[in-house]
Amino acid sequence: MGFMKRFRSKQKLKEKDQSQLRQYDFDSPAVYTGPDCTARLDDKILRRIFEYVCPHTLDGSYDASELSNTEGCMTCDTRDLARCALAKRQWYGVAAGLLYKSIRIDAVHYCELEEVYAEQRRRRSRGHDPVDPPTERLQQLCRTVRENTYIAQRVHLLKLPYMTRESCKADLARTVSVLPNLEYVDLPDGFFTGDAACHTLRQELQARCPHIRKMEYKQGSEQMLESLLQGYWQQLRVLDISKIQFEPTGLRRILGLLPWLTDVSFAELGWLNDSIFSSAPGIPEFPALDTLTLKSIHGITQEGLVQYLSTPLCRDTLKTLNMKNCRGVPVPVLHTILWAATGLEHMTYIASVTASLPIDPMPPLASISLRVLNFEITSSSSNQQSLYPPAASYYQYLTTSLMSSSLPALRQLYVRDPDFAESLTLAPPIRPFADSPQHTPRGFNQPLEVFSKGLDELEWVFTSVMPADSYGRRGSMSGGRPLSSYSASKGLGPQWGGEARKSVVVPNGFGGFLAVPADDERPKSAGNISTSFHNGTGQRGSWFTHTGREKRGSRADLWR
Repeated sequence: MGFMKRFRSKQKLKEKDQSQLRQYDFDSPAVYTGPDCTARLDDKILRRIFEYVCPHTLDGSYDASELSNTEGCMTCDTRDLARCALAKRQWYGVAAGLLYKSIRIDAVHYCELEEVYAEQRRRRSRGHDPVDPPTERLQQLCRTVRENTYIAQRVHLLKLPYMTRESCKADLARTVSVLPNLEYVDLPDGFFTGDAACHTLRQELQARCPHIRKMEYKQGSEQMLESLLQGYWQQLRVLDISKIQFEPTGLRRILGLLPWLTDVSFAELGWLNDSIFSSAPGIPEFPALDTLTLKSIHGITQEGLVQYLSTPLCRDTLKTLNMKNCRGVPVPVLHTILWAATGLEHMTYIASVTASLPIDPMPPLASISLRVLNFEITSSSSNQQSLYPPAASYYQYLTTSLMSSSLPALRQLYVRDPDFAESLTLAPPIRPFADSPQHTPRGFNQPLEVFSKGLDELEWVFTSVMPADSYGRRGSMSGGRPLSSYSASKGLGPQWGGEARKSVVVPNGFGGFLAVPADDERPKSAGNISTSFHNGTGQRGSWFTHTGREKRGSRADLWR
């Protein structure tokens, strides 16, 4: 009996193992045993796949690391792409090209792994100095590019955290010294102000990196700006100049030596005026730019900008114009700049006003090419609590320009008035409310995305405004009341009369509008005296007569 008991126990163990094995086979994913189809993928498809694995490798902007618009955990994405490069020999060339083209070093993981790695670093650093992960990553990158020339030639952009580029100037200088094709690198603030601590880094960047595309010059870097006359960085595309003291003639000569320049920003330059755009013998002309930014430049007026835009090349090339706190270009003269800039697509105008617009009529803001407008007008601190703040008149002027269809291509609008979208849809028309044979249609008739923000708000509030179409669909506004598209003389029959001004617009309680006629022209219902009664016949319509049935089935019964 003992032998049989032992035999039965072994049988139960075998059955238990088999059941667990069957359960494991059921839960485990299926393993593909066919031919390797990835071998037939060409480099373009592989590159496209790897771009989804690590999206920030497509970041080709010349913005700092903290200003780049990226999502997800960039460090984990870089790790996944590096593993793809090691997974197969065929993938290495494509993956390595993406991995080292746009390098981004972050201080932390933007995922739950940061807690795990932080705990591991805390345990390792007991009794030792704490470990700085971005510094170690920069040192590892420096060792890699100095040992592998093939990888060093692939690097085009290098973005670092703020504290890393401020504290690791020597490591950064050793890294950029072997990157001949570098186009952009995050640099410490002292580099742009002529700090002596960045002298070695500046020398390496000038000697080893001739393809730099963006550079900034701030107060104290006048000599660095003048060094551009020696032929450094001839491929600059973005130039930012602020708070420096320089001669306009020397600045024009420097700008004339940069044939690839497309974006120039001037900020807080008290000596800069309209003469920068004037023609002079022996001095290169001010270059034709795609983007021109003026911040607190009070010496430049609309006459200077119009003179600059009088050249056909400059007029057709300029696509973006940004003006912030420029007293020389007030709102009443903006229409002259828009009229002169025939190719302008994006304009930003930011100002703080202390007085309302004059009562005298002004031409509307008109442009057939403008697609994005940042019209951020705020009242000064002394006038914010007044009953009628000065900024209200500026937004009324903008509303009038939109209602007159002077900006037909405009699709995005940024304002600092939280109620602007509603005021746009509810703005009383200057001409009759609806179209009639005697009047031309007038009103808001274009789709528009309105981004509004109050003085105490941090995020933009999005509102989509859709006008009425020719098929009878009413206009709408997401988050607000829709536009009314009733036709008082055509849509509701001849009993309304030919004068559209005799109709009144009232809300219907469901987010829409109803067109209510005036009292003297109210349509007749089925039980009222017919028109022939006024002519002397005295006939009254009835519910049981043919006349009454016709009127009950008509639109006149809408008002019962």
